[in-house]
Amino acid sequence: MTVRTRVAPSPTGDPHVGTAYVALFNLAFSRSQGGSFVLRIEDTDRARSTVRSERMILDSLRWLGLEWDEGPDVGGPHGPYRQSERGEIYADHGEKLLAAGHAFRCFCSSERLDAVRQAQQQAGETPRYDGHCLGLSADDVERRLAAGEASVVRMKVPEEGLCRIDDLFRGVIEIDYRQVDMQVLIKSDGMPTYHLANVVDDHLMQISHVIRGEEWINSAPKHRLLYDYFGWKAPILAHLPLLRNPDRSKLSKRKNPTSIEFYRRMGYLPEAVLNFLGLMGHSMADGREQFGLAEFVDAFSLERISLGAPVFDLEKLDWLNGTWIRGLDDDAFADRVAAWAFNRENLMRIVPLVRERTERFADLVALAGYLVGDDRKLSADSFEGLDLQADEVLEVLQFVLWRLEQVPDWERETLVDVCTSLARAMDIKIRSLLGPLFVALSGRPVALPLYDSMVILGSEVTRARLRDAMQVLGGVSKKQAKRLEKRFRDLVAASAETGGKEEEKGR
Repeated sequence: MTVRTRVAPSPTGDPHVGTAYVALFNLAFSRSQGGSFVLRIEDTDRARSTVRSERMILDSLRWLGLEWDEGPDVGGPHGPYRQSERGEIYADHGEKLLAAGHAFRCFCSSERLDAVRQAQQQAGETPRYDGHCLGLSADDVERRLAAGEASVVRMKVPEEGLCRIDDLFRGVIEIDYRQVDMQVLIKSDGMPTYHLANVVDDHLMQISHVIRGEEWINSAPKHRLLYDYFGWKAPILAHLPLLRNPDRSKLSKRKNPTSIEFYRRMGYLPEAVLNFLGLMGHSMADGREQFGLAEFVDAFSLERISLGAPVFDLEKLDWLNGTWIRGLDDDAFADRVAAWAFNRENLMRIVPLVRERTERFADLVALAGYLVGDDRKLSADSFEGLDLQADEVLEVLQFVLWRLEQVPDWERETLVDVCTSLARAMDIKIRSLLGPLFVALSGRPVALPLYDSMVILGSEVTRARLRDAMQVLGGVSKKQAKRLEKRFRDLVAASAETGGKEEEKGR
């Protein structure tokens, strides 16, 4: 068997360390077996996928030293490698499932589906589609399609029985079909969902082993059914343990920075980050903890993967990064520091902000230190003297954070619009909203122009500092979070309504 593995990130945000973790293990296995490693972009979510996010993913993986044999930028015999460019392939396979009776058209509205799921949850049942459109006749379907009714294509699922999944790490996993939803395969806009595209692509790209996170175990029965429906041999499955926070909860950006770009921006060496990810669930036969990519590949063995929850321990990463740094000679150290922050490209982004404020070059450290490193020394006292009370400051930070998490393009104009529209919706002055942001990002009430600073810091560092500031102020309890979420939803709805009325006036 020729070993072919893949990583398939979705370009809908900052590149996640979990993507690098899965990519590393897939690359190491394929290389150790003399096989091929494929990168595929799963961008069927047209509303959230961005070119910027795809570019950041490719750049971040390459920064770590992970190179693929086939992909959207290097080509290969099984392209295209972007799912958005494979629409006809998925439509054709969707039609094959319909013709064979393995899928059906569903015309249910979102309101009906929400009501069904809510009733199932209240009854203590597993939320799943209730088969309302399963019995529609071919004539009914054609009539409703001809009338222009919106529909999706759903897969059929056995009403009873067990699905047995062979997992390379876990043995046989049994899942009752009554827990498996009749998954949407083709959305109403004609685009496939992850499940159909994933199976079709893995088969057509001849992927031999699917090594992915354990969060996908519950999707395995859907994928197995699709392989059976198409009459294809399924690839070998292996589900890696999830990365965990120190408290053993699933790794999340609310407790740890999760973007590769954050660690790159904060001065971690790519060798150290990759080394650290290699320790997540895999051990070297000789017990050593420091190793390079080539050494990891040479020693890699699926048998040495542990299913214990690997902890993403930043103290361990700091220690490991320090070990790699101390292994550099003076010239290499200077080169790495220059490549990290003190290069002309980075300097030219800061110069327009500091030139008119500089009397001595020595002033640059005080002016722009927070843009290069992180010299903030935040405390609750740092936020005193602002226009808002402590609870209002916390609310502003949370609302800005939530809005920034929805920003697809990290550009100055977008950031200006986010803050001004949010201040308007909250009925506060823009300076009152920006005050807490200045402190959170720079550690001081007055700093270099805020929006330009946010652009230079980047999306993940900006959001990480807002989260850090919220923790300094005591954090948000579950009770507070529910109240804030409701107020935030109301503000967003009111803002959208106001924007719609203003647009109507302008016509």
